[in-house]
Amino acid sequence: MITVAVPGRRPKPPLQVVREGNPGKRPVREGVKLPPAELDEPDWAGFFPDVRVPAKPRAPRGADDEELKEYRREVAVWQRVKLASEAAKFGREVAGREWGRVVPVLQLMAGLTSVDRSTAVDYCVCVARLEWCERQLSVEGLVTMGQRGPCRNPLTTIATQYRSQLKAYIGELGLSPSARGRLTLPEGGHDGDEDDPFD
Repeated sequence: MITVAVPGRRPKPPLQVVREGNPGKRPVREGVKLPPAELDEPDWAGFFPDVRVPAKPRAPRGADDEELKEYRREVAVWQRVKLASEAAKFGREVAGREWGRVVPVLQLMAGLTSVDRSTAVDYCVCVARLEWCERQLSVEGLVTMGQRGPCRNPLTTIATQYRSQLKAYIGELGLSPSARGRLTLPEGGHDGDEDDPFD
């Protein structure tokens, strides 16, 4: 290789080729092995607390403009609280359903350990929040009226962020066909029919 020296400049180092995989056939360290554990389902009310909805404000009779503006503000607050209450109830149901559907299979197939509990919980919360966003988008529509006219519903941005996070959890927990191919069975596998998650 020829390096040309230019006054006032350092010569660039030669390009290095990086090969993927393990071309040197060196032994690969498997990482830390932890014993599988039975994961307890969390109290979903801690993530989706029960929100008490107050009585709906009553419209004042014979009110002037200022009183009507105040009434509209009170109604807007009441609607937000009501929506938060519905979202919390929905979230508890969906997160509990997702935990019951996914975690027992993962304990058999991937050997979840106690340190994996927070990842499994976050996955269930993410699924619940994403489903709520999609449900609300179906109710409200993708386009809403803003202060300057029609605009994109802000829930589309929130749903996109939750979908990106969900994709990461799917890869971490092996919840897609390609991700499952990278999982290794826990020690002992599932030898007997009684341990088969697909029975």
